[in-house]
Amino acid sequence: MKLTILSTSDTHGYLLPTDYASRDQLKPFGLSRAATVIKQEQAAAGSDPVLVIENGDFLQGSPLSYYLAKVSGNLAPLTTAYNQIDYQVGIVGNHEFNYGTDYLKKAIQQSKRQFLCANILDDQGQPAFGQPYEIFDLKGLKVAVLGLTTQYIPHWEAPEKIKGLTFQSATACAQAWVPKLHQLADVVVVAYHGGFERDLQTQAPTEALTGENEGAQLLKEVPGIDALVTGHQHRELAEVSQGVPTTQPGSKGTHVGKIVLTLNDQKQVTDKQTTLIKTAEFAPDAGMVEQLAPTNKLVEDWLDQALGKTEGDLTITDPMNVRLKPHPYIQFVQDVQRAALHADISGTALFNNDGRGFGPVITFRSILTNYIYPNTLAVERISGADLKAALEKSATYFVATADGHVGVNQKFVQPKPQHYNYDMYAGIDYVIDVAQPVGQRITKLQYHGQDVQPTQQLEVVMNQYRAVGGGNFKMFTADKIIREDTTDMTELIADYLRQHPVVKATTEDNFKVINSQA
Repeated sequence: MKLTILSTSDTHGYLLPTDYASRDQLKPFGLSRAATVIKQEQAAAGSDPVLVIENGDFLQGSPLSYYLAKVSGNLAPLTTAYNQIDYQVGIVGNHEFNYGTDYLKKAIQQSKRQFLCANILDDQGQPAFGQPYEIFDLKGLKVAVLGLTTQYIPHWEAPEKIKGLTFQSATACAQAWVPKLHQLADVVVVAYHGGFERDLQTQAPTEALTGENEGAQLLKEVPGIDALVTGHQHRELAEVSQGVPTTQPGSKGTHVGKIVLTLNDQKQVTDKQTTLIKTAEFAPDAGMVEQLAPTNKLVEDWLDQALGKTEGDLTITDPMNVRLKPHPYIQFVQDVQRAALHADISGTALFNNDGRGFGPVITFRSILTNYIYPNTLAVERISGADLKAALEKSATYFVATADGHVGVNQKFVQPKPQHYNYDMYAGIDYVIDVAQPVGQRITKLQYHGQDVQPTQQLEVVMNQYRAVGGGNFKMFTADKIIREDTTDMTELIADYLRQHPVVKATTEDNFKVINSQA
């Protein structure tokens, strides 16, 4: 007998093969392509059992999912699409909390798959979202699936969105459950919305060991896992590590993870194989495309609404250049943040390398394809020392290259791109010199023309993710927040444009990144 375990993860509401940067795209990804792969794999398995897992981060991310959450208020087109795939298991991802727990619970209620989450507990100490595990009888084979979610959500979400919830270590939780599940089932699968903190071959750390990702620790410290399905990092992995087959199928439905366990007559695993199936080679599922067509047209029309226009060039052609010196698009975001929260200093990031800034006409499409996260804003009162520490943390994004230029620290690129953890600031003047040692790279830091003093108190507006320390910015904590706005940043941008319909391509020219040894 062979057990096939198929998984998608981090699809982020990308149902159709488009990222909505323009109309009528046919991109090499999307849940509708993954649906075709899964149906073909199920058919190919014949009489052998197949387990299909949706591994989290399905509710938020695409313009379509934003439209359903914030404009139409009708979640059904999204949940109906996922219901067209024969998922037996659903895992709660960290981005499932972006629109609040009520929205998440509504999505679970509308879903056919069994949601599992063992390590997020309610105020009664019980699993808050679904059951901790489920045992499936798959053609006579008893398969236990344990659901786990990254414990790091409190470092990213506003406290009110996760009130009353306790987040446990995935490893500690698995250590308690896996031995019990082996007494109840033939095969134990762990589905974890989290990734790997160490290299799977060398075991060398690939990131700060904060507990955000515990995949390597799970493999090392939890005996008895027969297969490990992962996600969260958007990596493309299919390996056998420490004897355990594991997959991570990228994001946006670019791949379907596949693990095949061969079992003997005693239902013992005798062989294990892993692979990733690239969905670009498969046509989108016709039924899903048809079901989504009316909603998709509404989204496309909504995205094309004009909100403002630009004077000068606010386009982004070189993301690296945007991060090295002030850029009009970033200046615009800083101005929106400062106006909304009445702060003098603002910090923001260019989240990825896909944004293209604004053309002559600013539409919802251009807003959502540049500002991709449903952030809210907060103002923190911090010390001058805190501000300098935050700038030094951001400065680790850069390295001095051998040819005397400025390059990107590969820790921000591999194993997961983290461009969103480099912040730029407005309202202060500063210089980053990458020729200096880490921690000593801020060679100038002034506010209103005066050097910032360590004990000086300053008010800084930033997104909620950063305000609670997201990205390991430990100088920012929730207790330093003095005011906040629960309005989504994209709505704040739209509101700002209604008041300022013409955006001029200007900057404060307030910072630069240099290599003084060039």
